[in-house]
Amino acid sequence: MDPKGTKSWFPVLDWTRRYGRQQFAGDATAAAVVTLLLIPQCLAYALLAGMPAVTGLYASMLPLLVYALMGTSPVLGVGPAALRSIMSLAAVSAVAQAGSAEFIAATALLAVLVGGMLMLMGALRMGFIASFLSTPVLSGFVTASGLLIAMSQLPHVLGTPLPGGNLWRFLVSLWQQADQTHGLTLAVAVGTMAVLWACKRWLRTGLQKAGLPAQVADVTGKAAPLLVMVGAIALTAGLGWAERGLAIVGNIPQGLPALAFESLVSVRPGTLQALLLPAVLIAMLTFVEQISIAQSMAARRRERIDSSAEMRAMGGANLAAGLTGAFAVGASFSRTVVQHEAGARTPAATVMVALLLGLTALFFTPWLHHLPLAVLAATILMALGSLIDFRAFARSWRISRADFAAHGLTFTVTLMVDLVSGLMTGVIASLLMHLWIGSRPHIAVVGNVPGTEHYRNVLRHEVLTHPDVLGLRVDQSLFFANARYLEDRVAEAVAARPGLRHVVLQCTAVNDIDASALDSLETIMQRLSDQGIALHLSEVKGPVMDRLQRTDFLQHLSGQVFLTHHQAMNALAQARPSIGPP
Repeated sequence: MDPKGTKSWFPVLDWTRRYGRQQFAGDATAAAVVTLLLIPQCLAYALLAGMPAVTGLYASMLPLLVYALMGTSPVLGVGPAALRSIMSLAAVSAVAQAGSAEFIAATALLAVLVGGMLMLMGALRMGFIASFLSTPVLSGFVTASGLLIAMSQLPHVLGTPLPGGNLWRFLVSLWQQADQTHGLTLAVAVGTMAVLWACKRWLRTGLQKAGLPAQVADVTGKAAPLLVMVGAIALTAGLGWAERGLAIVGNIPQGLPALAFESLVSVRPGTLQALLLPAVLIAMLTFVEQISIAQSMAARRRERIDSSAEMRAMGGANLAAGLTGAFAVGASFSRTVVQHEAGARTPAATVMVALLLGLTALFFTPWLHHLPLAVLAATILMALGSLIDFRAFARSWRISRADFAAHGLTFTVTLMVDLVSGLMTGVIASLLMHLWIGSRPHIAVVGNVPGTEHYRNVLRHEVLTHPDVLGLRVDQSLFFANARYLEDRVAEAVAARPGLRHVVLQCTAVNDIDASALDSLETIMQRLSDQGIALHLSEVKGPVMDRLQRTDFLQHLSGQVFLTHHQAMNALAQARPSIGPP
């Protein structure tokens, strides 16, 4: 048995040896605060995923225990999250009728698939796959998803059914059914949002001014959503709002979840195939979000996390969610911050949250019978501020037009078609634009900065050049996509300089070279030789030189390989330098 290998998969074997009373106090406090925040959230996100409310509790028990055993972050807030819930709903709605037994089984299967893929990627250390989700693509996808989440909750806010689908269809239906709004439902939803907003803005500071200790005021402020939920339940039950048409959660099964093996194996093979691509995308998105949150908190706490272990841990959590009949889970930034600020010291805090939610499922679910769906919808809407970010479009435009194009395309397709198509479009667009940009590398004619050994672009600086030596700096690695472009640029530069005797390619930024690029260098060298011009290389990096030495290119190179570009120019220049661009 390999103890080190076992600990890498189960870090719990390491941190429990150092666990003591001091850690317990901080973990217990954090667990209590996070539980107060998570109860309304897990019920709301179950609603968002199209699942029974109780599955929100199921998604917050065994998955949290598994993550605590396998994860390396002591404060990561694991459990249901809005983005994963809406992606799960979108993926499963394409293969099963929402609310049906098949839908519930397919949703659990999707969580198992997500977990299995994360476990596999973590075992093979394939975290690099997440790099295909660029920041502009993620931003466009998340913002569009936030709007889709808001659309999905409006029926619960207005008390009238509205069709899903694309934005245009939704807006037309909203206009046509505006007169069917249920007044009481709308009043409860708007009132809930107003109270939640006021609590977030003023409750903590108001309690502190009233003389309560800062810690008590802070916990009360974080528990505001739960307090609002309790108040709404009391009003609904006491005033008979359900009899007046206000939709409520209804009966929630009491007890711990059972294993869902039977329902999982009953899912049709066609459903399994249809869920594979969404599962891959959800797994990638889950890891990107998880690792960014975990690394951010680790840097703040001066701790270290293991990316592969985090991927395996979240994979295990999703397997646990699916096997207990719940939906896909992930990391929540808001709960992570709360867990950190409340004093969590180890993953034991996450274990305690799971146990507290288990007690809720065992003893308190009957109390949730009169919980209005409008309150849960309002809770979701109030959490969308962290998802919707239109200012990111302006940032993308200022930085890169290509990034802006990927940003806008992802946003538009996600909003107008569906979530999976939007994310896939963004990934493909980013890769194509990367190839397009890579196929046109920046190639500069360089000259010597007077009095130094530095060489800079002749179009940007006042430099020294030589009429019989052309220095070209290639600012990118050379590969199949840009090999022909390099040929064209060299030919163009040489044609503009009659009497040229030497061309020196400065390879400072060339970190790699493939077979296609090497063939192009051969072609360039042959064409220059036909014109009586020698090809030289300067500042070739070690890995690139190693690759060149494994071929016969250097043996018949018409020129030389110089350690520095300055050495090349000194050795080759035979004419008096002139000032300015040649």
